[in-house]
Amino acid sequence: MSSFRAQLDILGLLPGHAPEAVMESAEAALGAAHLVEAKQLDVVAGVPRITLRFLVEETDYETGAKQAVQAAVKMRHAVERVATVGPLRVLRRRRNRWEGL
Repeated sequence: MSSFRAQLDILGLLPGHAPEAVMESAEAALGAAHLVEAKQLDVVAGVPRITLRFLVEETDYETGAKQAVQAAVKMRHAVERVATVGPLRVLRRRRNRWEGL
């Protein structure tokens, strides 16, 4: 299994949604197909950013990367139902570093 991170800046909540709905939506979307190992909320340059680390079972490097990106895009769509978002970043753990896809 390979470890990935999906990062998404949260620019604002849509009316009628609680802040908790952001992480709940993200985790539910990723967790539907992959094991979510960790989640965190950081504030980077004044902007909230969610990061979810998840595992992808794969047969080869490219297949794993493709599955991770597809899962992250689904996560973004789920979060867009409750918040406005910035760019999606997907990173892969390679040796002791996180590398962008």
